[in-house]
Amino acid sequence: MATSGGDVEDPSIEVLTEAAAAFGLLASPARLQIVWALAQGERDVSGLAESVGGALPAVSQHLTKLKLAGLVRSRREGRRVVYLINDQDVVTMVRWLVGRLTDRGEASERIRGLGA
Repeated sequence: MATSGGDVEDPSIEVLTEAAAAFGLLASPARLQIVWALAQGERDVSGLAESVGGALPAVSQHLTKLKLAGLVRSRREGRRVVYLINDQDVVTMVRWLVGRLTDRGEASERIRGLGA
């Protein structure tokens, strides 16, 4: 397989396809908000809906998609189903990106303030 400078091999098309699908799922603000909330700790659907301010059916649908993609998982506690992050690296990536965008936003605000 070809390399892109250095000793790291380019990823296969299968890996890139899987990554694109995961990024596609995370391209939804509602799903990002759910991942963000689950990064704070596991929750059931009702708790998540309350936390993110979403309707229970919509949050449930988002969770189903995130679960099918392997980004979250669930476990049963009696009658309750609790959701949690399946891969901490996803949380790390989301926190990094949101932090970068937040920093840029603050920098943009400071720059706009200087020009006023």
